Amino acid sequence: MNIRPLHTEADYRHALATVATLVDIDPAQGTPEGDELEILSILVERYETEHFSMAAPDPIEAIKFRMEQQGLSVPDMQPYIGNANRVYEVLAGKRALSLAMIRRLHAGLHIPAEVLIGGC
Repeated sequence: MNIRPLHTEADYRHALATVATLVDIDPAQGTPEGDELEILSILVERYETEHFSMAAPDPIEAIKFRMEQQGLSVPDMQPYIGNANRVYEVLAGKRALSLAMIRRLHAGLHIPAEVLIGGC
């Protein structure tokens, strides 16, 4: 096992290939292969965090995504946002989310509050 920090894109790609091979083998924890997989996974995750950071999703897109995931329609959103007109306004970006809406969406649909707050 020759593991070193990932400094370049080539290091990253090589580590990914090794991780893929090890995942296919599915080594037991505590074995040399299992340790190698665990260490490389940590290094790959760190490299991705540093080089491929993702912006937080748009709050309205997060709501639409959750609606699609759960097969929800505008009437289903009324307990969280308000009457149908208000739901349409929020989904169209014409009305901002209120703190009460954020709380209800977070509690009822489990959309992370930090995502919902991002648009305020």
